Amino acid sequence: MRFALALHTDDGRHYGVTVPDLPGCFSAGDSIDEAIEQATEAIDGHCELLAERGGDLPAPRPLAEHQANPDLAGAIWAIVDVPIERYFGPAQKINITVPAATLRRIDDYAQRHGLSRSGFLVEAAQRAMAGENRAA
Repeated sequence: MRFALALHTDDGRHYGVTVPDLPGCFSAGDSIDEAIEQATEAIDGHCELLAERGGDLPAPRPLAEHQANPDLAGAIWAIVDVPIERYFGPAQKINITVPAATLRRIDDYAQRHGLSRSGFLVEAAQRAMAGENRAA
């Protein structure tokens, strides 16, 4: 799975890393390369712990949305691919029936928000289930 990294530096040599799609996942390094390598390891460990606790992987947000976040202003951006499927299983294709008008609305919404149809549907399902868990 691909993850966006926001790298920050105060001195041009040491970098802190935020993984905006994984709240609470941070890392650092003494160079850009080391910071990215450490972030990859942090993502792997974060996802392993999340899966062990029965948590869901948050739906990834578009890079443009992260770049617009004022808390991440001035970041250097990188994308890493981390094989986390061993914790959550591979993505599976499903076949669902949706009224044509609803599908158009889904596609329009997803496009406006920089998401794929699948990404939007997964995010909507996760939010609905999270709301149910809070009500229980």
